Amino acid sequence: MNAHSSPRRRRLAGASALVAAGVLTALTVPSAALAAEGDTTIDLYNVNDFHGRIAQSISKDSAGAPSPRDGDAAGAATLAGALEQLRGTDTSTSAFVSSGDNIGGSTFESFIQDDQPTIDVLNQMDLSVSAIGNHELDKGQDDLRDRVIGGQGDGVRAAQWDYVSANILDSATGEPAFDPYAIEEISGKRVAFIGATVDLVGQGLVAPDGIAGLEMGDITTEVNKVAERLTDGNAANDEADVLVLLVHDGAESSTPVSPTSNTDFSRAVYGVTPKVSAILSAHTHQTYSYAITPTGGTTPRPVIQTGSYGFNLGHVQLQVAADGTVTAPVAENLRLVDGTYAKDAAVQATVDTAVKEADRLGAVELGTIDRDLKRAVQSPDADGLQSENRGGESTLGNFVAEVQRSQTERQGSQIAFMNPGGLRADIGAGTVTYKEAAVVQPFANTLVVLDLTGDQIRQALEQQWQPSTASRPFLKLGASAGFSYTYDPEATAGARITSMTLDGEPVDADTTYKVTVNSFLATGGDNFAAFKGAAAKQDSGMVDLEAQVQYFRANPEVAVQEDQRAVGVRVTDAPEGGFQPGDDVRIDLSSLTFSNAADQGGTVSVSAGDQELATADVDNTIVDTTDEQGRATLTFTVPEGTVATPADARASALAVAPTATAPTVTTDEPLVVTLPNGQAITLAVTVPIETAAEPTDPTDPTNPTDPGTPGAGDPTAPGTGLPGDGTGTGDVDGDGVADGVRPGTAGGDLAFTGADLVVPGIAAGVLLLAGALGLVLARRKRAEREATVLTD
Repeated sequence: MNAHSSPRRRRLAGASALVAAGVLTALTVPSAALAAEGDTTIDLYNVNDFHGRIAQSISKDSAGAPSPRDGDAAGAATLAGALEQLRGTDTSTSAFVSSGDNIGGSTFESFIQDDQPTIDVLNQMDLSVSAIGNHELDKGQDDLRDRVIGGQGDGVRAAQWDYVSANILDSATGEPAFDPYAIEEISGKRVAFIGATVDLVGQGLVAPDGIAGLEMGDITTEVNKVAERLTDGNAANDEADVLVLLVHDGAESSTPVSPTSNTDFSRAVYGVTPKVSAILSAHTHQTYSYAITPTGGTTPRPVIQTGSYGFNLGHVQLQVAADGTVTAPVAENLRLVDGTYAKDAAVQATVDTAVKEADRLGAVELGTIDRDLKRAVQSPDADGLQSENRGGESTLGNFVAEVQRSQTERQGSQIAFMNPGGLRADIGAGTVTYKEAAVVQPFANTLVVLDLTGDQIRQALEQQWQPSTASRPFLKLGASAGFSYTYDPEATAGARITSMTLDGEPVDADTTYKVTVNSFLATGGDNFAAFKGAAAKQDSGMVDLEAQVQYFRANPEVAVQEDQRAVGVRVTDAPEGGFQPGDDVRIDLSSLTFSNAADQGGTVSVSAGDQELATADVDNTIVDTTDEQGRATLTFTVPEGTVATPADARASALAVAPTATAPTVTTDEPLVVTLPNGQAITLAVTVPIETAAEPTDPTDPTNPTDPGTPGAGDPTAPGTGLPGDGTGTGDVDGDGVADGVRPGTAGGDLAFTGADLVVPGIAAGVLLLAGALGLVLARRKRAEREATVLTD
């Protein structure tokens, strides 16, 4: 347990039994009620997910007038002013509390100074208690205990509030690793604030190394243990008159959670003992206030979340009757961004000092970019705003990955990946300052070079599809330049990644590659366990921000790359023996465009040889939570071509004078998809296409029909047999390149992978290997006919 002392800190000596759980229908608490005679009133004011938003940031309309929107920040001074106005001069009847994530994921003004400005302003506001959020552990448990809670001397000021969590457990003892609760005396009543934290481990929300030795207990179970202990009547234990849950977890929408939804939060809402009179939630950045009757209870209790960043201030009023019954007549979110509350001058002075220092640190110019670098976005909401989509590929994610690869080349790095949750801001076109670069990655992760096999890389990409318990279904990794892959969005888990290439060459499953990730990913953060399994890890010692600064010094004028490094592909299953003239082919494509980049859209096409087979317009409709934006379907019928001729006729057709009209032959050509941006994708699927044969001079010594050429035209001669004879290279025209099937194939029936389909001159080509989609080369009727005719 935390050893930091405070007059209001209380300790839990042990644990106790669970409280039984059940389900009842949710009821609604009246918005206000007058206290009966003898009732005691307790006012709680709360925030959640403040994330160091100490400076005010309010959107404006086209005329420049304030037009507040979700995601705006009222600023610490306004928050302080609201608390002063609402609590009045007698603060003994109320408390200011938080449901976690006060620090971490902060704006530049705070994070560049290790969030000390945020700690300072919350101390000024007399924050009493806070749950431990996942971002409190961004820098590990030691930083939270020793610096944030304990302070480090030399003028470094610690948080003067209690940090609590009942379900972050010591792995060795099974007991809470931090204070599980704190007791405040409010209006003469002992109010216990029990803390709880979202599943850090199961959801991979923090770097595993930073919480080594800790494990997560079930929120409902652990909170009920503490609640029982606080109300068991045992004089040896702390006793409380009122219990309140501060939980850093929440609902995914403003709709009341269902008793049948299988989430940690919904189970807590219904299953935490009725002895808990209010639930103040967090983490999902949603705004809601409703009441639900817990299992086994008769009185509805408020469930509230304030959104984030200090946009709202939560207010819950509890009334304690003479018989000890607790009700909550008021549960509301008070809007702070509309100018209702005056700013506190002392807190504003603290903010101004922090902003001034941040401006000084951040004013250095690093370089320029020719266009915006942005994160992916979701569909516009009712106000036309687009929130971040961590499931979409983005130019910013790919850029940061390439920065990190390039800055670890001295460690041999070949590939780099960047987690979308580590990208906290966009970068606008033009000059890039230190501050603009810094706010993109505020977590100060170091870069780690991993030894991973090609198969481990594939596993990591498969893990972009998150576990069912994760708060987001899909997390898109940014990928460095030169690395590309394809996937089947409808394939089963473990079989979605269908190909990977590095600099145009297939990534081999058994070959070891040097892969750079940040320290968060290196230890399995965000459920990317494949990175944790690296055979070797080399910490570069370079912080992610430092890497970006060094990159701009080496590349002061950056041209933003807009090639797609992941493309979704599904192709009609090839019939046995491969596609033939008259067969219908369908190619479904996705992830062809970015959700937040200009000048996109247009037409996608597919061709084989020099024939364009189909075109389609790209649908740029955003697909929320995933990377499927930019969809198109190409359909065509394999054109009729010249039927293969017997060997003698083939040789005769080729043995014409150089000036004669070239005959036509049918060859298997790979399908090439060309995106609107000019990027081309060569599929490991072929169709027979009629093409012109090169005229051959019968007097040329390399003429395969010249009887003077050893072995020429002889199907039994090693190395130069005709297609499909199983004895040679199938080199019909004598140029040393197989013209029919691959070397040594009997009957022309061997499939080969995309490694054989490299097409020179393809801009930013992405090679699709044969995989779960069945994208393989084969010959069906034509192969059968040639195998028969050529052996007659």
